[in-house]
This record gives sequence, structure tokens and C-alpha cells, in this order.
Amino acid sequence: MTEKNSVSETETNVGNRFTRESILKREFDMKQCLAAAEEGDASAQDVLGDCYQYGWNVRKDYVQAVAWYEKASAQGHAAAQRSLGWCYENGYGVEPSKEKAVYWYRKGAEGGDADAQHNLATSYDFGDGVAQDKCEALKWYRAAAEQGHELSQYNLAVFCQRGYGMEIDLEEGVKWYIKSADQGYWEAQYNLGNCYFHGRGVAQDYEQAVKWYKRAAEQGGLVAFNMLGVCYALGKGVEQDYAAAVQCYREAAEKGECISQYNLAAYYYDGTGVPQDYGKAVEWYEKSAQQGYAEAQCQLGICYEEGTGVAQNDTQAVMWYEKAALNGLPDGQFYLACCYKDGKGVDQDYSKAVEWYRKAAEQGDAESMTDLGWCYENGRGVEQDIVLAVEWCKKAAEQGAVQAQYNLGIYYEKGMGVEADAVQAAQWYEKAAEQGHLDAQFETACRYRDGNGMKQDYGKAVQWFRKAAEKGHSNAQYCLGICYGKGEGVEQDSAQAARWFKEAARQGHREAQNEIAICYYWGKGVDEEKEEAAKWFEEAALQGHVDAQYNLACCYKKGEGVSQDYGKALEWFQKAAKQGYADAQYNIGYIYKNGEGVEQDNEEAAAWYQKAAKQGHIEAQNGLGYFYKTGEGVEQDKAKSFKWYKKAAMQGHMSAQLNVGFCYITGSGVKRDDSEAVMWFEKAAEQGSASAQVNLGLCYESGRGVEPDIDMAVEWYEKAAEQGNAKAQAALDRLGY
Repeated sequence: MTEKNSVSETETNVGNRFTRESILKREFDMKQCLAAAEEGDASAQDVLGDCYQYGWNVRKDYVQAVAWYEKASAQGHAAAQRSLGWCYENGYGVEPSKEKAVYWYRKGAEGGDADAQHNLATSYDFGDGVAQDKCEALKWYRAAAEQGHELSQYNLAVFCQRGYGMEIDLEEGVKWYIKSADQGYWEAQYNLGNCYFHGRGVAQDYEQAVKWYKRAAEQGGLVAFNMLGVCYALGKGVEQDYAAAVQCYREAAEKGECISQYNLAAYYYDGTGVPQDYGKAVEWYEKSAQQGYAEAQCQLGICYEEGTGVAQNDTQAVMWYEKAALNGLPDGQFYLACCYKDGKGVDQDYSKAVEWYRKAAEQGDAESMTDLGWCYENGRGVEQDIVLAVEWCKKAAEQGAVQAQYNLGIYYEKGMGVEADAVQAAQWYEKAAEQGHLDAQFETACRYRDGNGMKQDYGKAVQWFRKAAEKGHSNAQYCLGICYGKGEGVEQDSAQAARWFKEAARQGHREAQNEIAICYYWGKGVDEEKEEAAKWFEEAALQGHVDAQYNLACCYKKGEGVSQDYGKALEWFQKAAKQGYADAQYNIGYIYKNGEGVEQDNEEAAAWYQKAAKQGHIEAQNGLGYFYKTGEGVEQDKAKSFKWYKKAAMQGHMSAQLNVGFCYITGSGVKRDDSEAVMWFEKAAEQGSASAQVNLGLCYESGRGVEPDIDMAVEWYEKAAEQGNAKAQAALDRLGY
């Protein structure tokens, strides 16, 4: 905004002989003016006040100036009322009083004096002597602007473009900038250039922007030199010329214009238009920073923190961040907060970190909002409050802060500080994903794959997995491999599956290491290479991957890809078994039962079978049934034998079904029941058990548990005989078949 005026460059009463113009033209008669003033001529009284105020034709005397202004003001002379207000505002000839200044500005403004209207508008604009009121300021700026007052025209344009006291009206703003600029007011020319540059209120026109920047620069507007530099740098309205940009920046920088100093520093920092020179960059950053330019102070802090162009010094970095922060720069406040959070250059102090994050957050800095949310989530520097964490995170997310969007997805997914909402979680993950957040891309892919919070869409899942995978996200690479392996959302392609498993495996992804090992083991998408398989099984196994530990144990047991080594096999089976892996527990039992590389030990075997059996492992259940039947490794208990046989049988284990049949037909561990025996023999027989087929044939032949039926008996004997069962063949021979 522009300053207030005391004496207008044009007079209200132009036709009066006692005017400022007459003084300047030396057509003024002091004696006549004094005589007229004493006779009550208000215009003469006003001009006489000017004479005493500025020392025109008399010794400067503010008290006398005020006296004459008061006389003219009492008669309603608007210009005098404005000048009297100015005296009260600045304490010239009277005790300073902002309130009285406003009183007289209002009188003059209501009398139509443009400068009084401008000054009254400025008082309302800044709350100077009156309660701040942008609407009143707007009213009086407009009144003065319509009288051609270029400063008010400029300020009115600012109000229009920023929506002070009115709805934003960019087009009207441009109209008033033009009126002020045409009168030569350089700030209006500069802002008009900005309007054309950015296309605010007028069609974007870089050539027009350059025209107005040049006019402002010709009048000494140093910031206009800066924008001319920007135009040359970008090739907007002029041919791109970095050297010319540097020249413009230097022109203003050497005259002390802080923004140009900052931009010149940035050019030295990046080596744009000048040879890269971090030392000179720091030099110009410091010149700008010393003038209080917050962006330069912040950048200087970064230079000290990183040791760029200056010796690394966290303490100096903090000092400059603090200056920028105290100047209200959100970036400075953010970096200062980070220093306090991490204890860089200052003692770690979460409370101070929170204080500065909050200041930046309240200015709308999304990164600070995100970190402030983290502080509330974790109770760092503030009392833990997950609801406030979500609140700050949401504010940042709504501004497009990618980390905040991702964090908000987590909050909604887990119901932290908000009701769990899979749809909201998916939406925020996808927003972050669209900005390139790798973890968010992965989460979005998972939700499309699983139909979690959004409609299941394997194609979109693959798209998002691929985006993250191509940027090195190991989980996404692994999942993309799964998609290719299963043909979900993409045509099944074992080679592509293997490719992505290997990419993830190389990054240490243990699930992918196990999968690529399986690919090499079976030759899926790659050549079969048992050694390569064993290598990747071991990589995953060493990270605790239980499947890989089991698979590696199997390799050692069989001597596939590695030298056969029962000791190592047992070692890896044991590692998997400790994680509750039932197959490994069973295999350890099997090793002890059969004495493979260890002394045969049925008690140890039974103990491991027990662990696996309790997890539903059918082979272990069947084997445990055998141990209880025979009393090997455990105290003989036929009821327990039957129990374990039946558990395995009910899961479809063929031998267990046969064994359950034997239990029923012999009454071993269960009440004898021939019909139940037949049912279980039949289940095993249908799975191809020759023994069950023979026993089923005997049941049909003898009528045990079923009606006697020689034809059915023969049918089952024949099935067993086809498998080479001697008992079945003997029965057929006995029956004459």
C-alpha cells in the first residue's frame, strides 16, 4: 500500500489565486494571502498553513501551520482538513493523535478531497487510528481513484486483485493498475507487468509484461529489473538469454535490491548464466539475507547445513533458519523446527520443534502440518493426541502434501483418530500415489487387487504395482511377480514373474528370494538351476523366511543344488520348526524315526510328530497314530492311536482312512463297527489303496458291514490285483476268476 499525502499535487480550488501552484510559479503575494486569510478566506488560510508547514516565504512554523489549517478547516475547506489530519498523525505543531488525524481526514474526504480520501482509506486499511476495516478502506480508495488519484488507483487495484473488502475481481484490478501506470506510478507499472506475466485479470501476454517491467525499471523500480531477469531466464516476451537475466539481476543486486541478490545467488549456485560458484552464491545470499530477505536467510541456512560454498556449520545454519523463521518465512520455520526435532545445531527440543512447526503450519505450510501431526501422533513435544494428529494431517493432505495424504490413508486404514474407513483410506492412498509416493502406489495397488475400499480391478492393481516396481519398490516388484505368475490383471508370464522376483530379491526382499528360488528349482520362467535355487533359498532363510528355511533343508536332505548333508538339513528344519512350521516339524520327526544322519530315536520322532499333528499336519497325525498303536516312542494307547488316525482320515489321508477302517473292524481303540469300517475302507479304496480295496472285497465277500455281494467283492479284488496285490489275486483265484 502507498503512503498518506499531506499536500496534494493538484488543488481542489484551482481557480483561486492563493494556491500551491501560484507559489511554485512565483505568482504568490504573501501579504495579500495573509490579508485574505485574516479576512476569513479559507483557501488563503489553507495556503498560509502550507507556507508555515514547508517554510515557503516564511520561517517554518508547524504551530502556525496548524492554526491556519484549523481556521480553514472550520470553514469546511477539505484540503486544509486533510493537512490538519496529517499534522495530527505526525505530531507537527500538535500532540500526535491518530484518532484526530482520522477525524480530519474524514472531514476532508467527505468534502471531496482526493488526498484526504486516500489517507482515510489508508487509515482503515491498516487500522491506524481507527478499527481496521477493509470495506471502508475500499470505499475511500475508490472515491479517490475515481478522481484520478494514482496512489489510490494503485491501492484499489490491489484490493480488487486480493479480494480485500470485496469479491476478487482481477479484471477490475487490471483496469485500475492501467490508470495508475499511465500516470507514471512505477509500482502500478510493475504490478501491471505481473498481471500480464501471470495472466491475472488479462490475457497472458509476456511481451506486454516486459513492456511494463521496462517502464517501471526506467523509473528506478529495482524489483522490475528482477522480473525482467526472470523474463530473460524463461524466454518470456524476449528471447531466452541467461546472461541477460544475470545482467538484470546484477543491475538491481548491486544497488541493494534483495530479491535480485537472492536470484543472482541462485544463478551462481546452479551455474546458470555464469560459471557455477558456490562461494559467490553464498556471498550474494548473505547480502540479501543481511537485508532481512527471509528466503535468502533460509537458503543461507541450507548452505551452512550442507556445507555448500561455506564450511559446514549446523550452528550457523540454525542461526539463519531462525532469522528467516522470525521473519515469518514458513520454510525457515520448518527447517528450524527440524533442527530442534533432530538436535542439529541445537539441543534436541521437541517442544521448540512443535512451536515452530505450528507457526509454519498456521501459515499453511503443508510439510509443517505433516510433521506437527507426527508430533501429536507420537507425543513428541506435546501430549499425545491422535485426533489432533489426524486433524493436522488432513489439513496438509487437502493441500496436496503427499506424505500427509499417505499418512491419512494409514489413519483411516487402522482407525487411528478416525473411524476406520477402507474407502477413505483407499482414496487418500491413491491421491498420494498419483503424486508418485512409492509406498502409496503399492498400497493403492493392493487395494485394487483385493477390492479393499474400492472395486476390485486386477488391471489397475498391476498398473500401480508396475509404477512403484519400476522405481525400485521391492514389495511392488514382488507383487508384480505374483501377478505375472498367476495371470492376475496381466497375461500369465513366468519369465516376467521371475524377472520381478529377482529384482526384488536383489534388494533383499525375502519373500521374493524364496519365489525366485522356486523358479530356479522348477525351471519356471528361467532355466532350471538347482544351485541357483539353493543360493536364493539360503538368502531368504538367513532372513528368517520359514518357507525358505524348509526348502533349503529339503535341498540339503536330497542333495539338490548343494551337497547332501543331513546335519544341515536337520539344522534348517529345526529353524523352521521353531517358527511353528508343521512340515519342518514332521520332517524332523521323520529324520529321527528313520535315523537319517542322526541316531534313530522314536521318542524324539514322536515328540516332533506331536507338534506337527497338533497343527493339523495329516502325515504327522497318521504317524502319531502308528506310534500310539505300537507303543514306539510313546506309551501304547490304542484310543489315542485311533484319535490321531481319524484326524488325518477326516482330512482325506488315504493310509489313515485305511487305518481307521482296521480300528473299526478289529475294535482297536474304538468300539467295533463293521459298517464304519466298510465306510473308511471305501474312502481309502476310492483313492487307490490296494489294501483298502482287498479289505473291502473281503467285507463284501463275507458280508461284514454290508450285504454279501460276490460281484462287488470281485470288483474290488480286481482293482487291487491290477496294482499287483497278491492277496487280491489269490482271492480271485480262489473264487475262480
